[in-house]
Amino acid sequence: MSNKRAQASTDLPVRGSNLHKMMVVGSVVAILGLANLTQLLYWPPTPGDGGDLLASTSPKTSTYHLRSPAQASYVLGTYLKAILIARDHRGRPKTHGGDLFRAQLLGSILNTGIPGDVHDFENGTYLLSFPLFWEGQALVRVRLIHSSEAVGVLRRIWRDYWATVDFKGYFRGPKGNEENVTCNVNPESVGEETPVCSYKDEISGELWFCAQPPTLPCNSLVGHSSGNYWKVTTLHEDALMARNVTDKVLPQGIRPIWVAKEGNRSLVLSPQKLCQPGILVPKPSGFYYQNIWHSLACSGRSFPTEDSILGCLTGRIVHMMGDSTLRQWWEYLRDTVSSLKPVDLHATYQVGPLMLVDTSKGIVLHWRAHSWPLRSKRTPVASLHSVAQELRGLAGGPHTVVVLGLGAHFTTFPPTIFVQRLAGIREAVTALLAREPHTLVVIKLANTGYKSVYGSDWLTLQVNRLLRAAFAGLRVAFVDAWEMTSSLALPDSIHPGKLIVRNEVDLLLSFICPS
Repeated sequence: MSNKRAQASTDLPVRGSNLHKMMVVGSVVAILGLANLTQLLYWPPTPGDGGDLLASTSPKTSTYHLRSPAQASYVLGTYLKAILIARDHRGRPKTHGGDLFRAQLLGSILNTGIPGDVHDFENGTYLLSFPLFWEGQALVRVRLIHSSEAVGVLRRIWRDYWATVDFKGYFRGPKGNEENVTCNVNPESVGEETPVCSYKDEISGELWFCAQPPTLPCNSLVGHSSGNYWKVTTLHEDALMARNVTDKVLPQGIRPIWVAKEGNRSLVLSPQKLCQPGILVPKPSGFYYQNIWHSLACSGRSFPTEDSILGCLTGRIVHMMGDSTLRQWWEYLRDTVSSLKPVDLHATYQVGPLMLVDTSKGIVLHWRAHSWPLRSKRTPVASLHSVAQELRGLAGGPHTVVVLGLGAHFTTFPPTIFVQRLAGIREAVTALLAREPHTLVVIKLANTGYKSVYGSDWLTLQVNRLLRAAFAGLRVAFVDAWEMTSSLALPDSIHPGKLIVRNEVDLLLSFICPS
């Protein structure tokens, strides 16, 4: 610890710098050794709109229709394709791409759906593609999450700001007196002229900064919590991000279609290969049919009873590390399996550590939050262990499962912050698999749900791109929570309901117990 102002890493962007994108790409390549980063993070540019809100993409005037030739019915296993034409609020066709549309094909049977692929031609038109995986009626639904102009706002903020939120650090003296200050990922974000305390993760090299308290030393930091959300948009940008133009369903452009059987098949089944780490995940990665997620990567299983879950977890030690969307998995198992008993660790509930045990079955389930940056209620700093540090302390083995859920707390920072976190974790995962190759490591992608400048789905999409790329080439498993939270006719929620959480946990268990 030091009360001297630390210098920012040379690979981090300077606020307002036009070189930010190049520096992001360079730092990612240097840290993760990834190729084609320009393509990985590419998004069609948005020309300046001159402040004319009516020139932005409108969910009311944009339309879509079946691509010719239209058919009366379709065959199971084929594709439905449609053309979407983006228009502005005056009804004029757009001449550039970059809008964030989400498309779904929904079944008439409750809780049946699949995400559609949206291909941007970058000229104001988009190709929508939907695989037809169940017999019966199906309906296309398209939503404009953000106009290209709103994406331009998000990209500017992502490029130009060290952070869009700050945090509180709580310092305590030997006599119990406390002093509270601002903390963040960069020293400039806690006050440009203020002396700064810096804290370095010795495993990953990541730095954390707090303004030096008036009288107490830097080593008296004992607590952490969320702070303030910064104002980072203009009035015009607020209008582009407003609720009346964000996450809106387009007028219905295609009548419900009928999908006929193929021979005796009425449903496309999951592939026969077992769910094992290292398998390729297709797009789409699966679909829901009558409340059940059918993986298109492997033969996912259902675990509908306590006994089936216990049978899979017997003898396993599961370490879950991440955010509250991963904590939902731990809570689901706690609430579903009566023999799993919580152990009181006297920890803050929001960040853990939390533990469930079944001593008769030899089951231990851990959950703890990743370290800062973490938006949370006040919590002890001692509870904020870095994921890389925790992984270094694991022996691993065939009965050890590691589940990582990262992303939601990194959308308020430039991508380099997340890249450095991923670099440390990738190195730790690589070392863990080298010393014990039979350890199962599962990566949970980030959920859909946020729609603001602090956590938009567009930002989450970039986070997921980095997550996939960071662990490419390693023998790990992926749970595509992005698609599992965006396939049904349910409102987006960063914390989805039990239906989705159950299917996510079933896919996790399918990797733990593939047969």
